[in-house]
Amino acid sequence: MSEDRPATGPRQRIERLGAAALDGLAATGQLAGMLGATWRGVVRGRRPPGEVANQMFVVGNKSLLFVAVTLGFIGMVMVYQSCLQLERITGDLSRIGPEFLKLLVQDFGPTITALMLATRVGAGIAAEIGSMVVTEQVDALRMSGVTPIDYLIAPRFIACVVMGAVLTVFGVAIAYLAGGLTAWSSFDLNPRLFFDPSRVGFLDLCLGLTKTLCYGMAIPVISGACGLRARGGSEGVGAATTAAVIGSSLAVIALDLVISGVGLLLVGHGR
Repeated sequence: MSEDRPATGPRQRIERLGAAALDGLAATGQLAGMLGATWRGVVRGRRPPGEVANQMFVVGNKSLLFVAVTLGFIGMVMVYQSCLQLERITGDLSRIGPEFLKLLVQDFGPTITALMLATRVGAGIAAEIGSMVVTEQVDALRMSGVTPIDYLIAPRFIACVVMGAVLTVFGVAIAYLAGGLTAWSSFDLNPRLFFDPSRVGFLDLCLGLTKTLCYGMAIPVISGACGLRARGGSEGVGAATTAAVIGSSLAVIALDLVISGVGLLLVGHGR
């Protein structure tokens, strides 16, 4: 007599795929609701005095060295590899600096900075809020008539948006400077040729700023949502932290793709 085996036919595969799609839509809807609630919390302003400034220090000042080192090394590597390849093909390195700055402003500066914040700040937000959930501090806030989103997520939301933009500007400057020094020291490229901002236009700045603001909004909302869903003690906090880092990083990459696609239609291929 044959043993019963779980069905693995096309119908079951379609059902699993549909269930996964529905779960994804539900999660997206929850994040959209969280974003709306966070904006309402920002407008209402019901948060502890000085909490926004404190979170700006945590997000901005404590991430400054991390972002500077990362963007600096990336700038050095990118310029070195680009100069090396162009020297072998054409020997003309005069356009390296302007094109590198345009790439930094449009894409690499905001995206790499956001990925760094997703790993550091996103994990911190999820761990802090998750610890408050498992120790029932969030329940105590609700019993006191305080909305957890207004108290916990809104200040971090403001800090991530503002300091994310500041860190992006700082990171772009560091990467550009490090790339210029690399081109000058390794390939004897005239700094006047490298430090040429003529290729960066208004639409490039708008595209980079749009990415920066969207990343700054996505990271605290996703990380805060993961923290509020933490359950089961320290293991739950660890799982929430991991989910926050993964979710924030994927959100940054997905937003980069969408905004770049829209920006490509506006800015065009030829600029």
